[in-house]
Amino acid sequence: MSNYFPPDTPLDVLHEDYEILAVNKPAGLLSVPGRGEHLADCLLTRVQEAFPTALLVHRLDRDTSGVMVFGLTPHAQRSLSMQFETRKTKKTYVARVAGKIEEKTGTVDLPLIVDWENRPRQMVCHETGKEAITDWRVLKTAQDETRVRLLPQTGRSHQLRVHMLALGHPILGDPLYAEGAAADHERMMLHAQELRVNHPESGRGMSFRAKVPF
Repeated sequence: MSNYFPPDTPLDVLHEDYEILAVNKPAGLLSVPGRGEHLADCLLTRVQEAFPTALLVHRLDRDTSGVMVFGLTPHAQRSLSMQFETRKTKKTYVARVAGKIEEKTGTVDLPLIVDWENRPRQMVCHETGKEAITDWRVLKTAQDETRVRLLPQTGRSHQLRVHMLALGHPILGDPLYAEGAAADHERMMLHAQELRVNHPESGRGMSFRAKVPF
Protein backbone atom coordinates (compact mmCIF):
# COMPACT_ATOMS: atom_id res chain seq x y z
CA MET A 1 0.00 0.00 0.00
CA SER A 2 2.89 2.35 -0.81
CA ASN A 3 0.64 4.38 -3.11
CA TYR A 4 -1.42 5.73 -0.23
CA PHE A 5 -2.74 9.23 -0.92
CA PRO A 6 -5.47 9.88 1.66
CA PRO A 7 -8.02 12.59 0.83
CA ASP A 8 -7.36 15.96 2.43
CA THR A 9 -10.91 16.61 3.54
CA PRO A 10 -12.18 18.16 6.78
CA LEU A 11 -13.72 15.93 9.43
CA ASP A 12 -17.42 15.35 8.67
CA VAL A 13 -19.12 15.00 12.07
CA LEU A 14 -22.63 13.51 11.91
CA HIS A 15 -23.35 13.39 15.65
CA GLU A 16 -21.59 14.24 18.89
CA ASP A 17 -22.63 13.95 22.51
CA TYR A 18 -20.82 13.19 25.77
CA GLU A 19 -20.53 9.43 25.03
CA ILE A 20 -20.60 8.90 21.31
CA LEU A 21 -19.25 10.41 18.10
CA ALA A 22 -20.40 9.55 14.58
CA VAL A 23 -18.44 10.69 11.53
CA ASN A 24 -18.60 10.18 7.78
CA LYS A 25 -15.36 8.50 6.65
CA PRO A 26 -14.17 9.47 3.17
CA ALA A 27 -13.16 6.78 0.71
CA GLY A 28 -9.40 6.27 0.48
CA LEU A 29 -8.67 6.94 4.16
CA LEU A 30 -7.57 4.15 6.51
CA SER A 31 -9.68 3.70 9.65
CA VAL A 32 -6.60 3.00 11.79
CA PRO A 33 -2.87 3.50 11.15
CA GLY A 34 -1.13 1.00 8.91
CA ARG A 35 2.43 -0.25 9.40
CA GLY A 36 5.00 2.42 8.66
CA GLU A 37 5.13 6.20 8.82
CA HIS A 38 3.56 6.62 5.35
CA LEU A 39 0.39 4.91 6.61
CA ALA A 40 0.06 6.95 9.81
CA ASP A 41 -2.67 9.28 8.53
CA CYS A 42 -6.05 7.69 9.30
CA LEU A 43 -9.53 8.53 10.50
CA LEU A 44 -8.73 7.57 14.11
CA THR A 45 -5.82 10.02 14.40
CA ARG A 46 -7.81 12.77 12.67
CA VAL A 47 -10.72 12.19 15.03
CA GLN A 48 -8.45 12.17 18.08
CA GLU A 49 -6.96 15.52 17.10
CA ALA A 50 -10.43 17.05 17.45
CA PHE A 51 -11.78 14.67 20.13
CA PRO A 52 -8.80 13.53 22.27
CA THR A 53 -10.83 10.95 24.27
CA ALA A 54 -12.19 9.17 21.16
CA LEU A 55 -11.73 5.37 21.19
CA LEU A 56 -12.00 2.92 18.31
CA VAL A 57 -15.06 0.65 18.17
CA HIS A 58 -15.11 -0.79 14.62
CA ARG A 59 -13.51 -0.22 11.22
CA LEU A 60 -14.37 0.33 7.59
CA ASP A 61 -12.08 -0.73 4.75
CA ARG A 62 -9.83 2.02 3.40
CA ASP A 63 -11.81 2.27 0.15
CA THR A 64 -15.26 2.24 1.79
CA SER A 65 -16.89 5.52 2.79
CA GLY A 66 -19.62 6.20 5.31
CA VAL A 67 -20.72 6.10 8.92
CA MET A 68 -18.25 5.19 11.67
CA VAL A 69 -18.88 5.57 15.39
CA PHE A 70 -16.36 6.14 18.18
CA GLY A 71 -16.77 5.93 21.94
CA LEU A 72 -15.81 9.11 23.80
CA THR A 73 -15.48 7.28 27.14
CA PRO A 74 -14.19 3.78 28.00
CA HIS A 75 -17.75 2.84 29.05
CA ALA A 76 -19.12 3.93 25.66
CA GLN A 77 -16.38 2.02 23.84
CA ARG A 78 -17.18 -1.17 25.77
CA SER A 79 -20.92 -0.82 25.23
CA LEU A 80 -20.63 -0.10 21.50
CA SER A 81 -18.01 -2.82 20.92
CA MET A 82 -20.30 -5.33 22.62
CA GLN A 83 -23.21 -4.28 20.40
CA PHE A 84 -21.09 -4.98 17.32
CA GLU A 85 -19.91 -8.30 18.75
CA THR A 86 -23.40 -9.50 19.66
CA ARG A 87 -24.92 -8.22 16.39
CA LYS A 88 -27.15 -5.66 18.07
CA THR A 89 -26.13 -2.99 15.56
CA LYS A 90 -27.90 -2.58 12.24
CA LYS A 91 -25.73 -1.66 9.26
CA THR A 92 -27.01 -0.51 5.88
CA TYR A 93 -24.68 -0.16 2.90
CA VAL A 94 -25.27 0.94 -0.67
CA ALA A 95 -23.10 -0.39 -3.51
CA ARG A 96 -22.87 -0.24 -7.26
CA VAL A 97 -21.96 -3.64 -8.65
CA ALA A 98 -21.01 -4.95 -12.08
CA GLY A 99 -23.68 -6.55 -14.25
CA LYS A 100 -27.45 -6.78 -14.00
CA ILE A 101 -28.85 -8.71 -11.04
CA GLU A 102 -32.05 -10.35 -12.21
CA GLU A 103 -33.59 -11.18 -8.82
CA LYS A 104 -34.95 -8.39 -6.63
CA THR A 105 -33.70 -9.61 -3.28
CA GLY A 106 -31.72 -12.43 -1.71
CA THR A 107 -29.27 -13.60 0.95
CA VAL A 108 -25.66 -14.71 0.61
CA ASP A 109 -24.68 -17.24 3.29
CA LEU A 110 -21.04 -18.16 2.62
CA PRO A 111 -18.37 -18.60 5.32
CA LEU A 112 -15.19 -16.56 4.93
CA ILE A 113 -11.54 -16.92 5.85
CA VAL A 114 -8.37 -15.00 5.03
CA ASP A 115 -6.67 -16.13 1.82
CA TRP A 116 -3.21 -16.47 3.42
CA GLU A 117 -1.23 -16.60 0.19
CA ASN A 118 -3.00 -13.52 -1.15
CA ARG A 119 -3.48 -11.39 1.95
CA PRO A 120 -5.38 -9.16 2.59
CA ARG A 121 -7.83 -10.96 0.29
CA GLN A 122 -10.52 -13.09 1.91
CA MET A 123 -12.14 -16.17 0.38
CA VAL A 124 -15.09 -18.49 0.79
CA CYS A 125 -14.20 -21.66 2.68
CA HIS A 126 -16.85 -24.15 3.78
CA GLU A 127 -14.42 -26.15 5.95
CA THR A 128 -12.76 -23.51 8.12
CA GLY A 129 -14.48 -20.23 7.24
CA LYS A 130 -16.41 -18.18 9.78
CA GLU A 131 -20.14 -17.67 9.30
CA ALA A 132 -20.91 -14.68 7.07
CA ILE A 133 -24.41 -13.64 6.01
CA THR A 134 -25.48 -10.71 3.84
CA ASP A 135 -29.03 -9.74 2.84
CA TRP A 136 -29.28 -7.73 -0.36
CA ARG A 137 -31.96 -5.86 -2.27
CA VAL A 138 -31.83 -4.31 -5.74
CA LEU A 139 -32.48 -0.55 -5.74
CA LYS A 140 -31.96 0.16 -9.44
CA THR A 141 -30.64 -1.61 -12.52
CA ALA A 142 -28.89 -0.04 -15.49
CA GLN A 143 -27.52 -1.59 -18.67
CA ASP A 144 -24.41 -3.11 -17.16
CA GLU A 145 -24.57 -2.35 -13.44
CA THR A 146 -26.89 -2.62 -10.44
CA ARG A 147 -27.35 -0.44 -7.37
CA VAL A 148 -27.98 -2.60 -4.30
CA ARG A 149 -28.71 -2.15 -0.63
CA LEU A 150 -26.61 -4.50 1.50
CA LEU A 151 -27.56 -5.51 5.03
CA PRO A 152 -24.77 -7.56 6.63
CA GLN A 153 -25.91 -9.77 9.50
CA THR A 154 -22.28 -10.53 10.40
CA GLY A 155 -19.19 -8.33 10.26
CA ARG A 156 -16.43 -10.33 8.60
CA SER A 157 -13.49 -8.66 6.88
CA HIS A 158 -14.31 -7.79 3.23
CA GLN A 159 -17.64 -9.60 3.68
CA LEU A 160 -19.72 -7.48 1.30
CA ARG A 161 -16.96 -7.39 -1.30
CA VAL A 162 -16.45 -11.18 -1.37
CA HIS A 163 -20.18 -11.95 -1.17
CA MET A 164 -20.94 -9.71 -4.15
CA LEU A 165 -18.05 -11.31 -6.05
CA ALA A 166 -19.48 -14.76 -5.19
CA LEU A 167 -22.79 -13.69 -6.74
CA GLY A 168 -20.88 -12.84 -9.91
CA HIS A 169 -21.35 -9.08 -9.39
CA PRO A 170 -18.16 -7.55 -7.94
CA ILE A 171 -18.38 -4.04 -6.47
CA LEU A 172 -17.33 -1.48 -9.06
CA GLY A 173 -13.89 0.01 -8.42
CA ASP A 174 -12.90 -2.69 -5.93
CA PRO A 175 -9.08 -2.78 -6.11
CA LEU A 176 -8.88 -6.37 -4.82
CA TYR A 177 -11.85 -8.24 -6.24
CA ALA A 178 -12.98 -6.44 -9.42
CA GLU A 179 -11.25 -6.96 -12.77
CA GLY A 180 -11.17 -5.24 -16.14
CA ALA A 181 -13.76 -2.53 -16.73
CA ALA A 182 -15.39 -3.22 -13.34
CA ALA A 183 -12.16 -2.24 -11.58
CA ASP A 184 -11.74 0.95 -13.60
CA HIS A 185 -13.52 3.53 -11.42
CA GLU A 186 -12.34 6.55 -9.46
CA ARG A 187 -13.22 4.83 -6.17
CA MET A 188 -14.77 1.67 -4.79
CA MET A 189 -18.54 2.03 -4.99
CA LEU A 190 -19.35 0.90 -1.45
CA HIS A 191 -20.78 3.25 1.18
CA ALA A 192 -21.91 2.67 4.76
CA GLN A 193 -25.12 4.67 4.54
CA GLU A 194 -26.66 4.08 7.94
CA LEU A 195 -25.69 2.67 11.32
CA ARG A 196 -28.13 1.99 14.14
CA VAL A 197 -26.85 1.53 17.68
CA ASN A 198 -28.19 1.86 21.20
CA HIS A 199 -26.87 4.82 23.16
CA PRO A 200 -24.36 3.56 25.78
CA GLU A 201 -25.98 5.59 28.57
CA SER A 202 -29.72 5.68 27.90
CA GLY A 203 -30.02 2.53 25.78
CA ARG A 204 -32.11 4.54 23.34
CA GLY A 205 -31.89 3.49 19.68
CA MET A 206 -30.06 5.98 17.47
CA SER A 207 -29.51 6.10 13.71
CA PHE A 208 -26.69 7.89 11.96
CA ARG A 209 -26.83 8.44 8.20
CA ALA A 210 -24.34 9.66 5.61
CA LYS A 211 -25.52 10.59 2.14
CA VAL A 212 -24.40 8.24 -0.64
CA PRO A 213 -21.72 10.09 -2.64
CA PHE A 214 -22.14 8.12 -5.90
